[in-house]
Amino acid sequence: MDYEIIIKDGRIIDGTGNPWYSGEIGIKDGKIVEISPKIKSDAKKVIDARGLIICPGFIDIHSHTDYILPGSRGQECTLYQGVTTAVVGMCGEGMAPIPEGREEDFLKLISKIDPNLSQFEFPYHTFAEYLNYNEKKRNSANLVFFVGYGNLQWAAGQGGENRPANPEQIQKMKGYLREAMEAGAFGMSTGLIYAPQVFAKTDEIIELAKVVAEYNGLYFSHIRGEGATVLKAVGEVIEIVEKSGCVGGQIAHHKISGKPYWGTSKETLSLIEEANERGISITCDQYPYNRGMAGLMTALPPWVREGKNEDILNRIRKPENQERIRTEVKEGIKGWENWIRDESFHNFFISTVTHDKWKDIISKNITEITKIKGFSDDFDTFFNLLIDNELNVMTTIQSMGEEDIQRIMTSRYQMVGTDGSGVPASFSAGAFHPRFFGTYPRILGKYVRKEKVLTLEQAIRKMTSFPAQRLGLQDRGLIREGNWADIVIFDPEKVIDKATYEQPYQLPEGIPYVFVNGVIVVESGKKNRKSPGRVIRRPK
Repeated sequence: MDYEIIIKDGRIIDGTGNPWYSGEIGIKDGKIVEISPKIKSDAKKVIDARGLIICPGFIDIHSHTDYILPGSRGQECTLYQGVTTAVVGMCGEGMAPIPEGREEDFLKLISKIDPNLSQFEFPYHTFAEYLNYNEKKRNSANLVFFVGYGNLQWAAGQGGENRPANPEQIQKMKGYLREAMEAGAFGMSTGLIYAPQVFAKTDEIIELAKVVAEYNGLYFSHIRGEGATVLKAVGEVIEIVEKSGCVGGQIAHHKISGKPYWGTSKETLSLIEEANERGISITCDQYPYNRGMAGLMTALPPWVREGKNEDILNRIRKPENQERIRTEVKEGIKGWENWIRDESFHNFFISTVTHDKWKDIISKNITEITKIKGFSDDFDTFFNLLIDNELNVMTTIQSMGEEDIQRIMTSRYQMVGTDGSGVPASFSAGAFHPRFFGTYPRILGKYVRKEKVLTLEQAIRKMTSFPAQRLGLQDRGLIREGNWADIVIFDPEKVIDKATYEQPYQLPEGIPYVFVNGVIVVESGKKNRKSPGRVIRRPK
């Protein structure tokens, strides 16, 4: 046989943004070998794509799949969407490096994100060992790694303290960062609303980003504020990229949070445009929903979140601190993204808890929960949720306006990312964000087919070649002869998301085939047991 697989009679959208064309694709040894109007050669398997779209596999430019990999490598919920490559180590948080002797501290840190990780036994310490560990595992999709700034802080001994890193700690962080970049990391990420990263000064981040620049790496950031301080926060990303010399900067899951600030996307996008005109490469990613997702403890003032979990819980338990928190939420703190004041408790919907007494309130908002549980007010509910669940509470936050969502979506600098994790299709831990299951089909079904906010070609470019270009991947993200055969086949008339905030664990419709490195991993809408994914290292 000439080919392992031939895809026949489909409409090819190649990822460039150009209009579709009729064509057939021959695949062999994991690569696209031939693209032609009609392929006359034979193949072991022939797929009839009549009436369907053939496009490159989707590159999830902002993913937290690394947190699920210790327990599950199937990546089902994202593969069913068409994601063939996940970019991980986002928001300044990841799974490496882990210096010897610091394992217990890291377990406590990451268990705030996923309690299941509290039992993980680290079989690595350096970033190189971490990448090698992942290469030896069976991965269903490809993985691209960034190193998290928060990990560097903990590894260097700064921990969760509210103070600048001293010169010795800066040098240690640089050492860990160089090791990660040499191992194949694509850059460094920050999550500047999360403790301890919230305490980091801009100059400190620039100093670290200069190391990233030495390796032609990227700086990705969950910016310091997405509401009242969003313009200053976008400006900080631009400053860090400009002064460090990084190849480029990426604003993570760009949004405008809080009704008082809706419309500010006009100005944030202007800042991005102006930076690019000055030769500073700044882009952003986005998921197509009006709610974000974060740990409930992130709504606390920064001083409360300093230190370890026990320190934070001890502060929350004290009545005088609770009163101070109430006052500071009401009056505000300069530079602090005040979620409770800006969004109000009725827009905080509880996704996950760990204590059985709270499991009956999943998917309800805090104001509803106050009435159900009989607490004196919403702050009382807020404090008790955090204390009883030892801070392990995830929430979705209704904060965004549709006008901003669409304005950012249509920007030439926007690409698509889930900000989710490749959890198993049978996952049922609380009410996670529907973006885990529906990001890409939602754009293709709602914003392309139904509302015509984007053309099909524009949307696919934002899902494929644009993120590939951002990462410097020359052999993925386009339907091209010689490229890796990461391919999605979908029905443009049927593709749609099914996941909701109340019932998020619902697979999308209309995506019958997904290929990773020339291997079919989703066939006739069903995932198989094949795991052809690779660890992709930064091109040198």
